[in-house]
Amino acid sequence: MLDLFSPVHIIILLIIALLVFGPKRLPEIGSGLGKSIREFKQAMNSVTDDSQTPKTPPAGTEYPAQVVVTEDKTQQ
Repeated sequence: MLDLFSPVHIIILLIIALLVFGPKRLPEIGSGLGKSIREFKQAMNSVTDDSQTPKTPPAGTEYPAQVVVTEDKTQQ
């Protein structure tokens, strides 16, 4: 079976892309694709960084006191 990512196949795909999108549009498509890959990598790194750090509140953060409400079951 032939390799799908051989240099000949890649060249044929690039020629088809050039014919479909034109020479003016290809740099825009390439830069857009590069930006989206870069943003995806940053998002994946932030997700893995967030999951590895413990979830502690920042220093100096105060939380309000909890109030426990109980019902009085005695009848008057």
